[in-house]
Amino acid sequence: MAAAKTRTTSFSRNISTAAPSLGPGLKCGPNGTVFVSSGIPDLDKILGGGFPLGSLVIVMEDPEAPHHMLLLRNFMAQGLVHNQPLLYASPNRDPRGFLGTLPSPAASKDDKSRQRDPDQEKGLRIAWQYKKYFGENQLDGQRDGKHEYSNEFDLRKPLERHFLSAQRVECVSFQDCPNLSAIQDHCATFLSQFPRNDGNISCAGRIAIQSICAPQCEYSNMEWDMLSFIRSLKSMVRSSNAVAIVTFPPSLLSPSFCKRWQHMSDTLLSVKAIPDEDKELAQLLTGYQDMVGFLNVHKVARINTQVPLILEATTFSIKLQKRRFLILECLNQAPVDGSSGASYGTSGSCSGSSKTGNLDF
Repeated sequence: MAAAKTRTTSFSRNISTAAPSLGPGLKCGPNGTVFVSSGIPDLDKILGGGFPLGSLVIVMEDPEAPHHMLLLRNFMAQGLVHNQPLLYASPNRDPRGFLGTLPSPAASKDDKSRQRDPDQEKGLRIAWQYKKYFGENQLDGQRDGKHEYSNEFDLRKPLERHFLSAQRVECVSFQDCPNLSAIQDHCATFLSQFPRNDGNISCAGRIAIQSICAPQCEYSNMEWDMLSFIRSLKSMVRSSNAVAIVTFPPSLLSPSFCKRWQHMSDTLLSVKAIPDEDKELAQLLTGYQDMVGFLNVHKVARINTQVPLILEATTFSIKLQKRRFLILECLNQAPVDGSSGASYGTSGSCSGSSKTGNLDF
């Protein structure tokens, strides 16, 4: 009897036998996207996982309050904890001094209590069974609090010195650069360490550029040159395993150039301070006394996909939980005539309630 022929087809499922190997602080997302954490767990949830590698993040500052510095601090500290190289550019004369203000990661719950109940042991056994599906590196990051994908940072506790001394940290002052070409060369040299390839990603880089069009910069009135730099930076970041954050005050640019900057971004955020004793807002929003500002999400990066991420809300309140931890919450309307508060933009919150005090920058 003739042997049965094996049935063949031109269609085959593209199944990866092993999950890609990722370094600490990296997480796989949909459509082959790899994320790095923003350093704010709530913001990572809002953005669908964090900042995709190869993306440019632009933050519009509030001229009346340095709330954008909170985003930069957490972003930079998260990278240093994960041993990711960092390039920081600032209009200040001594940008390295800013590193001393970075927050320290808070102790995880596992570090506070070494005792495990039977339910926790059962959860660990289940996690071990799923290791072959999600990869060993991601589970190791969950077990070790020092290498969590997204840490909670204590804004009152400075980052330990060994995180700063053991990292490849480069600080650049705009005042030392006569033109934007020098800063562009710094970025190109830094990004050359992280070429984009289809293999495993062992490390990713982070670029943080603060107030690029500040008045103390010699090129602050060269709008076309700054726009050309943003376009070049986006092109370099897109072809590398890195993420760049650029903050700028929109009030210093003409409206047309401000729109061009916003269009160049992959992820666009803005921060705004809350006016003191705004009685109208106090009557409209619950928890107004605990808020220190607002965060607006104008655009979310779409890497390897044309499907946009639909957000439940675009405006979130910035609070400090226990006066230490930065959290984001959806806005809720204040109750009227003793009734429960209606949702203002969404029906839930990204975090629990909190109590905050004065915000120190």
